[in-house]
Amino acid sequence: MANKASRPGRTLIAFVLVVLAMYGGLALNGEWTPKLGLDLQGGTRITLEASTTTGEDITPEKLEEAAGIIDSRVNAYGVAESEVATQGNRNIVVELPGDPQPEIVDTVKQTAQLRFRLVAGQPQVGTPAEPTPSPSPSGDGQGGQGGQGGEEEKGQKREKRGGGGNGDEASPADEASPSESPAGRALSEGLVRADGTPSPEPSRSPEGDQGDGQGNEGNQGNQGNQGNQGGGKGDQPAADVPTNDSTPAELLAWARNPDARSLQRLAEFSCDQAGDVVDDPAKPLVACDEEGQAKYLLSPALIEGTELADASFGIPQNEAQYVVTLDLEGGAPTDAFSEVTRAITGTQEMFAIVLDGQVLTAPVVTSPITDGNAQIQGDFTAESAESLANSLKYGALPLRFEVPVISEEGPTLAGNQLQAGIIAGVVGLGIVLVYCMLYYRGLGIVVLASLGAAALITYAAILFLSENAGFTLTLPGIAGLIVGVGVTADSFIVLFERIRDEMRDGKSVRVAVEAGWDRAKWTCVIADAVSLLAAIVLFIFAIGVVKGFAFALGISTVIDLLVFFFLTKPMVSWLARFRFFSGGHKWSGLSPEHAGIERIGVARTAQGVAR
Repeated sequence: MANKASRPGRTLIAFVLVVLAMYGGLALNGEWTPKLGLDLQGGTRITLEASTTTGEDITPEKLEEAAGIIDSRVNAYGVAESEVATQGNRNIVVELPGDPQPEIVDTVKQTAQLRFRLVAGQPQVGTPAEPTPSPSPSGDGQGGQGGQGGEEEKGQKREKRGGGGNGDEASPADEASPSESPAGRALSEGLVRADGTPSPEPSRSPEGDQGDGQGNEGNQGNQGNQGNQGGGKGDQPAADVPTNDSTPAELLAWARNPDARSLQRLAEFSCDQAGDVVDDPAKPLVACDEEGQAKYLLSPALIEGTELADASFGIPQNEAQYVVTLDLEGGAPTDAFSEVTRAITGTQEMFAIVLDGQVLTAPVVTSPITDGNAQIQGDFTAESAESLANSLKYGALPLRFEVPVISEEGPTLAGNQLQAGIIAGVVGLGIVLVYCMLYYRGLGIVVLASLGAAALITYAAILFLSENAGFTLTLPGIAGLIVGVGVTADSFIVLFERIRDEMRDGKSVRVAVEAGWDRAKWTCVIADAVSLLAAIVLFIFAIGVVKGFAFALGISTVIDLLVFFFLTKPMVSWLARFRFFSGGHKWSGLSPEHAGIERIGVARTAQGVAR
């Protein structure tokens, strides 16, 4: 009995320690103000204007579709309650509360036109150097890669080759190892199977580094490409340029032997021009990596981003870096992906993943990917991986947009409305406390402690969610929290009245507390479950600020259950040990008079006399 009696005290101590630990964590973070929504704080306004340069028809249906995709993207970061709406015939307006994260702004601007393309040859330095005179007036029959180390056309920076002639005369810049060059860094990223098979950092084979005197490289991914520039006897470039309707075999043949015009474009292209690139899926593309340090010649699109079934991000088991996982739709996309990865496995040929005309990664493939599940590896952070996954998951925009106009916006509600909402909440909480103190007397201490604890936990939860889940507090959200006060008060009333019912049946206070709890707890759990279910349904199907109301109501309901089980009940059991409550003092709230026990006794006595 002693052990049982001591349990309420231990539970209360543990509860207080948990609340203190929560605020200790918040103190380490140093942030004590929750993020406010557009209506209370204002934020950032981004105006996107649909471009007409691509010749696409701008229809209301496409504009609405684009707005829906952007809304799904920005609100996928949390309960930020960003607002997305169309404006006029060409504009989409995105309003983000507060000072949004750069990743969210980048997500809004991305068209997310993802395409999978084959890489022709090897990546080159992003900005061509000035032309330099060739050390040798003629090839001397050694081809472009033998002789003096190979001087590339159009002033491209020379790559150091290990074979033939006087390859040791390369410039100091050429002496950097592939892993230190921009191209080498690009190659350090990889595409792997979703089961975790790694793509090792590629290295050049000895045959690929040595000229053969005929202008050909041994590397299968570069056959004929560099040799033709050197003036040797390599294979002539393919005459026919494939399109995105070509078979995977035709695209692969072109990537191994591209046409002369595409090679010329690659040689003349500088990553400074990357902003002017038009990503046409039906044509070869010259594109750069995200840092602008390496440029690639790419085949027409093999797979479109619209053929992705799903995209997600995370850290695989036994790994330390974030990856983005892709799941292709079955059928033709998976078959094409399987055919190409089979053909280039182990060849050091590369497969580029291009987003909005920019190369995300250009990995080699170490094993065929036959099931359509793969991972993008790279130098991802949690934010960049989430941003990319959301952009891919919610699809490409049906329209291309001009450079967005970004401006600051003030709050949509006046400051006195926020003040009025806070005053309403405080007044409502005060009325509940006064009523409980007058009606339940000494038990009002339990009400005061429970509501205070619920308020502390709710505020801590809001701060935590604001910092980690993007939750923003709006006026409807404040209303949801105020409604939660009523939900919490209902739990007290149910418990106290159940205890009085047990006392009317002749049980002592301490026994009545335990018996009343057994009857009251399931009633409160069912009531809170209904409120929580309503909040979930409202959150799923509602739009705009109504989501904030539902989310706040759900938080309040969950916190009410925690406080009810770990503070309210243990505190009532603990107070019942004191004579003030167990003896039925008239101000305890558990006196026979207050519970109506005397009236019941008088009625029974009168009934006996009448008989």
